[in-house]
Amino acid sequence: MTNARHADLGDIDEIIRLREVMLAPWFDMGDTGWKAETAAILHRRLDEPKPSMAVTVVEAPDGSGRLAACATGVISERLPNPVNPSGRYGWIFNVVTDEQWRKRGYSRLCTTALLDWFADQSVQVLELLASEQGRGLYEELGFSVSEEPAMRLNTSR
Repeated sequence: MTNARHADLGDIDEIIRLREVMLAPWFDMGDTGWKAETAAILHRRLDEPKPSMAVTVVEAPDGSGRLAACATGVISERLPNPVNPSGRYGWIFNVVTDEQWRKRGYSRLCTTALLDWFADQSVQVLELLASEQGRGLYEELGFSVSEEPAMRLNTSR
């Protein structure tokens, strides 16, 4: 049985490769400047004494040394409210399985390992954006569509 594990610094190149797999349908992947910044952030955040970012991974079962899937989570702190008196929130993103390894439960393994990590960090409120492909998985894990309207501002345009 394949298991998810927490990524280490040696996994950074593969995490970036999987991120590119995930982003390719939406972005022109010709500009690779984002990869160096992603590597720097992963190196810094995964090497923190008490990490506030975790990446869970599943190794490809073919022995290639590549990763089949990953999922990333970060902890943020906001002002508390009645629903979340600690003010600690988890954000799950970058959930991706390499195309050749899909439909084997690897994203579920990675996401479940992240849920365990968040629980260990006493984070009880988790958020994510779900693609159509991932929505069923997240609903099975207990996520529901929020009533809060989400908006975004991108000042780089």
